[in-house]
Amino acid sequence: MLTRRAAVLSAVAAATLSAVNTRTASAATPRKTVPARLKLPAPSGPHPVGTVSLRLVDTSRADPWVTTQPYRELMLGIRYPARAVGGHPRAPQMLPGEAAGFAAVNNLTDVPGDKVDWAATRTHAYEGAPADRDRGPYPVVCYSPGVGDPRSLGTTLCDDLASRGYVVVTLDHTYDASAVQFPGGRVERTVLPAEFDKAYPDPGRIRALLKKTMAARVADTRFLLDALPGALPGELRGLPDWDRLGMFGHSAGGFTALQAMHDDRRIAAAADFDGVLAYVQEDSDSGYLSSVAAEGLDRPFLLVGKDGNDLSTVPSWNALWRHSRGRGEGLTLRGAEHATYTDAEAMIPGIARQLGLSRRTVVENIGTIAPGRAITAQRACLAAFFDRRLRGRTGEALPDRFPEVRPFSRRNGSVPHG
Repeated sequence: MLTRRAAVLSAVAAATLSAVNTRTASAATPRKTVPARLKLPAPSGPHPVGTVSLRLVDTSRADPWVTTQPYRELMLGIRYPARAVGGHPRAPQMLPGEAAGFAAVNNLTDVPGDKVDWAATRTHAYEGAPADRDRGPYPVVCYSPGVGDPRSLGTTLCDDLASRGYVVVTLDHTYDASAVQFPGGRVERTVLPAEFDKAYPDPGRIRALLKKTMAARVADTRFLLDALPGALPGELRGLPDWDRLGMFGHSAGGFTALQAMHDDRRIAAAADFDGVLAYVQEDSDSGYLSSVAAEGLDRPFLLVGKDGNDLSTVPSWNALWRHSRGRGEGLTLRGAEHATYTDAEAMIPGIARQLGLSRRTVVENIGTIAPGRAITAQRACLAAFFDRRLRGRTGEALPDRFPEVRPFSRRNGSVPHG
């Protein structure tokens, strides 16, 4: 049985935000007392990947969540094509403080967070590796995670995009993400469960919380675009091509990407992985549209839904499609769930094997699609979109290679864009 807060937040997850799930117990009995250790799939592109982390401080605004703090503080991860990686360590997916926060508060259904060694997972990006300047400058793509999620939960897609010749900037939304670790080891944890408790059950207050959350995320994104070119470490200066800028995200991060593109003309193209574009608690609620859905976009965008999410079932997507002059592309992935588009797709099978979780728990988290197929298909779809929109490349039709990919069509309510 879900707690009141978890139940309400799960409804929000199906729409604008991911649930902030405080459950740490599983319905299944773990087979081991040794914490599960996980692996992420290697990137598929030709470049090795380097990474650095960067702290940014916005002194022009007070923190929206901690009113006594007169500035907004953010952590970024920057992935880039590397020249060589020998002698450089593989970066952790989560730092110890981030791992502890994620173990305590995460969006995974019936997964015992305290029985996984989240800090042990290594990415395929190498800390401080020298950049490959010979083939740069590279297009830039920013990434925003779902509400309650750390930026590191998009590692599978972000590392792959960097390996294909992009500079990828991942953004943690402080006090929204489960935990953010700053230089020196200080950790700031999410305040959203407490904020939701204060808002529940008043629909107006819940809606106001959703709007506040999205406004903070878009402001974070626009500050990143203002500050980052000048704040880059010297060894990365000149590597990004800021005239070829895109953004993508999962859940509320997808909403953030499209809303930021609506508000900021520097973003040339954006992709939304299963993020509803309205301040509602149900996907099917047709009210309280965001300005991006109500006014549309004049630049290219991509919508990617879990199985069953398309223009006929998500009214805010349909509104965006109808109101946009920019080229819209959309698809669903057969058998996908909401968390399919995060690192959960790679991690849940390993957790299930090591801890003896049920098949039902696996399906509730990542659906019925084979994890390898899901990861390969979504990587290809994302790269193909940005290759077309930021590089002017053309490629083969994705459904010809991936029968799991189902493009939006007239049958599910779309109107093709020119």
